[in-house]
Amino acid sequence: MKSYAIILALAVSLVSCGEYNKVLKSGDPNRKFEFAKQSFEQKRYMQAATLLEDVVTVFRGTDKAEESLYLLGLSYYENKDYLTASTYFKNYYQHYPRGQYAELARYYAGYGYYLDSPEPQLDQTGTIKAIEELQGFIDYFPKSDKVAIAQSAIFELQDKLVLKELENAQLYYNLGNYMGNNYESAVITAKNAIKEYPYTKYKEQLEMLILKARYREASESVDEKKQDRFRTVIDEYYAFINDYPDSQFRHEADGIFKVADKFVNR
Repeated sequence: MKSYAIILALAVSLVSCGEYNKVLKSGDPNRKFEFAKQSFEQKRYMQAATLLEDVVTVFRGTDKAEESLYLLGLSYYENKDYLTASTYFKNYYQHYPRGQYAELARYYAGYGYYLDSPEPQLDQTGTIKAIEELQGFIDYFPKSDKVAIAQSAIFELQDKLVLKELENAQLYYNLGNYMGNNYESAVITAKNAIKEYPYTKYKEQLEMLILKARYREASESVDEKKQDRFRTVIDEYYAFINDYPDSQFRHEADGIFKVADKFVNR
């Protein structure tokens, strides 16, 4: 029975492929459109996308224009080609800002970019685009039931941008005084990230890196600058423990304070 089922499934698949090829070669856009919808329902998303690519231009200005363009974006989306899908969704809502699928098109455009967003160590242009698209969706449809999902995705994307800045700041810290005061660059990078994204989950790590950078900067300074720089370390310490009294880095922070305080009050 199992073998029979497999043979039957293969036979159905071959018949379907044969019919698809006939439709693909057909000059009838309506036939292609109907078969594309059927293919989509059967989860044959690339078949649907290929047929819809053929008809979206033909249907422009007709009553099938909106549905064909939206379904084309959705076909790529379901096939996990999120970048192409987002391009078509964006095309849809730009041409049909009040269209039947405008809300979903804006949502999927942003969420597609979100799903395609690169790892933090890579160029983050796509991440920024995802944030812009999702924020645009929220602005246009603030009462949508998908707003919470979009907002959560934005926070995640923002944290990805912050993580990249944290890694950059850590790199400056690791370079130390090599060819200049990289500790200052680490502090500036970390503080800018906190200013831009004050609610990031990486804020504690950024503030601790600032404290460590100020400490290393003071420790490696020439004698005439040590006093002022260790005072800055103490200021950063109090700012840190005020924000994170129970920090996982408290022991390390306390150790830094003891050295700085001993130097300033000797």
